Amino acid sequence: MNLTTKLYRTTLLCTAITLTAGCAQSRAELDAYIAEVKQRPGQPLPPLPVMKTFPPFEYAAHELRDPFSPIGDGDDEESQIAAASGTGIAPIPGRRKEELESVPLDSLDMVGTIGAGETIVGLIKDPLGVIHQVKPGNYMGQNHGRILQIFEDRIELTEIFPNGLGGYEERRSPIALDDK
Repeated sequence: MNLTTKLYRTTLLCTAITLTAGCAQSRAELDAYIAEVKQRPGQPLPPLPVMKTFPPFEYAAHELRDPFSPIGDGDDEESQIAAASGTGIAPIPGRRKEELESVPLDSLDMVGTIGAGETIVGLIKDPLGVIHQVKPGNYMGQNHGRILQIFEDRIELTEIFPNGLGGYEERRSPIALDDK
């Protein structure tokens, strides 16, 4: 061992002995303080909060429709509502899909028109930047959107959505001219 290491260890040992000796002198004071704190009376605890009571809930799953059976196959209330809501609106089965029907309607932008009056044609830009010409009767969007009318500032179309009761409902959706 070198001299620096011996000196460091000796200093550390002396410091530890001094600290231990200093604690030993005040031990009697510490014991007296602890005894005095233990004899103090404790403060009362606050009262417990009042628990709210809730009415019991009875889960009656046996009264519900079987979720795995198709809607409209029986005489239950939901099948009667579905039959009553049949408005005759439905997608045309077997119709050949047009190119813009694979693209969501909100990702299509109207960028202009060509022509005027009855011969007006709309210009639609798809997400890839390709410009398509559309006219009334064309389909676009993923919800069977059929173009009704083309104006210079917008294209009016109707979309067919499932109504959740086994039928379909129609909604009008305009596509406005993009001002970019």
